[in-house]
Amino acid sequence: MRQILFSALALLLLAAAPQPPQPHAVATFAGGCFWCMEPPFEKMPGVISVTSGYTGGTKSHPTYEEVSAGVTGHRESVEVVYDPRKVTYAQLLDTFWHNVDPTDNSGQFCDHGSQYRSAIFYHDAEQKRLAEESKAALQKRFRVVTDILPASQFWPAEEYHQDYYKKDPAHYHHYRKICGRDQRLIDRWGMPGRQGEAN
Repeated sequence: MRQILFSALALLLLAAAPQPPQPHAVATFAGGCFWCMEPPFEKMPGVISVTSGYTGGTKSHPTYEEVSAGVTGHRESVEVVYDPRKVTYAQLLDTFWHNVDPTDNSGQFCDHGSQYRSAIFYHDAEQKRLAEESKAALQKRFRVVTDILPASQFWPAEEYHQDYYKKDPAHYHHYRKICGRDQRLIDRWGMPGRQGEAN
């Protein structure tokens, strides 16, 4: 009887013990306008959050006006927090590539300047290896100019930029259309972005 009570108590204590934090990892991508890079990643199972922001520059706490003027060295980027048990970095790379024009060295779509150039910012040696392998595979099809760079300080963009496609869908879709983003993705990949966009 004592052993049964002890076992029951042990099970109760185990159930009440704080659960270990869920594993997560971070990926950072620059694909031109960060408004347009949020939806495809947010739709992926296993992605915990997607934040628009700026990385790769030298100024602390850059503003949108500074970055868009091209004076800080930052690129518009998204920081993707994900559960590697549910989605792999290779899958994130696939979504990234299919939502950019990797042959454009002047920016992305209608946005020109170094602040809009595409890049993969790796956080560890494994991410670097996978990014370089995926780029090499694409090089067999066309000339890829997307940079692969070490991750640096990521600065979240102003709040009004976060999930802009949800906050102002009419303006967001108008921007995508006049920028020719979807048509260029169809021309390049035969589809308007892997995982689709918000409709």
